Amino acid sequence: MDWNLVSFVVSSNLRFKVLIELNKGKKTPSELAKITKKSISHVSTSLRELEEKNLVQCLTPERRKGKYYEITDSGRQTLHFISNETKTSTSQE
Repeated sequence: MDWNLVSFVVSSNLRFKVLIELNKGKKTPSELAKITKKSISHVSTSLRELEEKNLVQCLTPERRKGKYYEITDSGRQTLHFISNETKTSTSQE
C-alpha cells in the first residue's frame, strides 16, 4: 500500500468523508456537500484532489453542473486499508 496515499486521505477529514460516501455509491458535489455539511467549493476542491490521485473519477466530465463521481478501485483499496489499519468503519452501512 502507498502510505503517501493513506496519509493524503487521512490528513483531511473532508477527503476521508468524501471517499466513504462515494464508497456507498455515486454522488454529485451537491449531494456530498449536503451529507458532509461543507460548502460545495470545499467538496469540489476535495474531489479534484482525490481525482488527481486517481482515488475517484468523474463520470460526467463534460458537464458543468451535476457531475457524478464514483470511487475508483484504487480509492476502494486505500479506504479498505485505512479501515483495517485503524479499525474505522468505512463500509457501506
